[in-house]
Amino acid sequence: MRSFKAILAIIFIIFISGGSFCQEKLKECLFWEKLDQGNVQCHLCPFECTLKNKQVGICQSRQNMDGTLYSLTYARPVALHEDPIEKKPLYHVYPGTLSFSIATAGCNLRCKFCQNWEISQLDPKKVQGNIVMPENIVTLCERSKCRTIAFTYTEPTMFYEYMIDISKKAKEKGINSVMHSAGYINPEPAKELSKHIIAANFDIKGIEDSFYTKMTGGHLQPVLEAIKIYKENGVWVEITNLLIPAVNDSEEQLRKLCVWVKDNLGIETPVHFSRFHPMYKLINISPTPLSSLERAYKIAKETGLLYVYVGNAPEKSWNDTICPGCGKVLVSRRGYNVIENNIVNGKCNFCGRKTEGIWD
Repeated sequence: MRSFKAILAIIFIIFISGGSFCQEKLKECLFWEKLDQGNVQCHLCPFECTLKNKQVGICQSRQNMDGTLYSLTYARPVALHEDPIEKKPLYHVYPGTLSFSIATAGCNLRCKFCQNWEISQLDPKKVQGNIVMPENIVTLCERSKCRTIAFTYTEPTMFYEYMIDISKKAKEKGINSVMHSAGYINPEPAKELSKHIIAANFDIKGIEDSFYTKMTGGHLQPVLEAIKIYKENGVWVEITNLLIPAVNDSEEQLRKLCVWVKDNLGIETPVHFSRFHPMYKLINISPTPLSSLERAYKIAKETGLLYVYVGNAPEKSWNDTICPGCGKVLVSRRGYNVIENNIVNGKCNFCGRKTEGIWD
């Protein structure tokens, strides 16, 4: 599993950038409005926080400063890392390549099972370090020979403005951007973000609203609506579902999730079932048994989904991409490593069937 300390130990930023960093400056947020008496309302996510002067939103990332909403995370990364893109996980986007991964502090959800709670629940105002402007991120990506930039680890929409500006600068250099997100965002910001990223993996944490309320503090429907918006606007979408024993792993819930993906995103949408390990506030729940993962895989296939994967379970090999046409292995993986790639010009090298995804 990913270690927070390992993430922070990854890159000594000043050294590899040659020290080309700017002094701190505030960045006005997108998607907000002025109210009476110096108050503001944020429209980035479904919480729609109304803030008095000096107040911060539930995300801890946006603050009303004298009647203007500012980002507290702009150009203040807490994690930079060169990751295999399979770690996002994105299995149908440039397999075997590296993705320059970035995160800032803050999140608008309070998931009790968060793997990176040390940074997702960290107050951005307490982050110490250098200011890393968007152009510097692109330079770091180029120097590390990464194929893409990934916004990940925490909730990337909490550094929305930073993400947009990085994506624009990266595109000028021929570098595409991707993200891993919980999808808790309003429709208009989702539509705008769709213009700047090519792919995203979304956590559908559970398919019942009661689960979302209890385990994350949010609601299900805005997540589902946002994911459909990204899909409709040309973003390649993959889905992750963390299976928590006796919480969200019943056959009924798994089937309901798979049917939703089939009906709203299409059978070509990859679904990754991820194994739960005790974490954060759910340390008393046992890891997901293999039998639950096997059941999820079987249900997804029975539903008609073409590409189904299982993560965090090295005991089994469910990470290969199989051609729906001839049944042969298109991409063979061991952990996050690609061993063999039989996709040529976006097609199966054996039977010629088009393979859905984004390929070189």
